[in-house]
Amino acid sequence: MSLVRIFRRTRLVAPLLLIVAVAACSKKEEAADPAAAAGTPAAPAPAVAEPAPPPPAVSAQVQAMDTDALREAATQALRENRIYAPGGDNAMEYYLALRDKLPNDPGVTSALTDLLPYTLIAAEQSIAREEFAEAQRLSAIIEKVDPNAPALPRLKQSIAASQQAVAQRAIANETKSKADEEARLREQQRLAQLAEQQRAAEAAAAQQLAQQQEAARVEAARLEAERQAAAQREAAERAAAATRAAAPAAAPAAQTLRAVSTPAPRYPPEALRSGTSGEVLVEITVGTDGSVTNARVVRATPARVFDREALNAVRRWKFEPVDSPVTTRRTIGFSPG
Repeated sequence: MSLVRIFRRTRLVAPLLLIVAVAACSKKEEAADPAAAAGTPAAPAPAVAEPAPPPPAVSAQVQAMDTDALREAATQALRENRIYAPGGDNAMEYYLALRDKLPNDPGVTSALTDLLPYTLIAAEQSIAREEFAEAQRLSAIIEKVDPNAPALPRLKQSIAASQQAVAQRAIANETKSKADEEARLREQQRLAQLAEQQRAAEAAAAQQLAQQQEAARVEAARLEAERQAAAQREAAERAAAATRAAAPAAAPAAQTLRAVSTPAPRYPPEALRSGTSGEVLVEITVGTDGSVTNARVVRATPARVFDREALNAVRRWKFEPVDSPVTTRRTIGFSPG
């Protein structure tokens, strides 16, 4: 099958493939350079370092392939969106090697023309990522495709300017690092001087502090003795007050509560359907007007089955008025029968 026929078949799907080709190839380039993908800056080059020579546009391994192998490799590379990367295994290098062997093949020329813009975009992206070796490789491919490409001078100038900017930034960073280190050393010296002055001040005040601490201990012991004496007097007064209040307090508790209205609790429907029985011990406080002012569950068997209905019932109970609030306990039984 001729290269023209292969390329024509490829161009049927090329509009779709090449739309995403730049992004796909850019991802491959990033994966090939873990340090760049991780955001790790390259080590700054010395200011006197000479720029590295540009890599060849077509690797020697590709140049050594025959035309049939180059056609097959170029077609496969296009199918897999390897337009310009990785180096030594991409469609641009395969087509350039084919053009060297078949300079008059229109299919090869057309393929290089179609793929050139994507290679240019990739080169600009490499410059933006400061991947200058890759940018120079792509620039060499562009120059080999078309030495008179309008964008080529601008691309080379952009590579050189970006490399210079990176070198200047490295120098600036190094200068800043040195300045920061000097500032750090000065700060350490200042802190050491302050620490020495503080130690001297602490030594001068040590005797006075010891005297103050001793006086504070004596005063604390005196205050603690007074506090304990006051606490003992207060405890004695509370005990006497409790004794005096015990007799009168028993009278209200001994009052007899006379019920006026004690409506029965509502039987929970679920317990009724299941035939569950039980009882709830509630503690209630009856106010002077005979109404229940407070109620709580002390014990319930079974737990949390009849509690709510028992509390709802006793809160509606009414008793005859009493002289003072009375707290008592009542057991409420629940039986489905």
